[in-house]
Amino acid sequence: MTSYKDYKQRALQDPDFKAEYDKLQEEYDLIQELIDARKQQHLTQKELAMRTGITQADISRIEKGLRNPSLSTVKKMAQGLGKQIRLVPATKKVNL
Repeated sequence: MTSYKDYKQRALQDPDFKAEYDKLQEEYDLIQELIDARKQQHLTQKELAMRTGITQADISRIEKGLRNPSLSTVKKMAQGLGKQIRLVPATKKVNL
């Protein structure tokens, strides 16, 4: 079985895939941080659902990248993990 990391590494070799992935990198990174925090706390998706009021099915979809959660939902997930979300405006780098 191929791991997600192996799949991702191969997929990023495709320039079109990489361009689309780069557009969403910040979102992917944020969701991965939440997944990592849940796993570090040895919580199941069901346990996180009970803490947050978000259904386990929605947590699963978010973690798989099948659902684009609202900021409110992401904040609830973070709070359920004892974390908080901070948004900081930054100047975007332009590649010429």
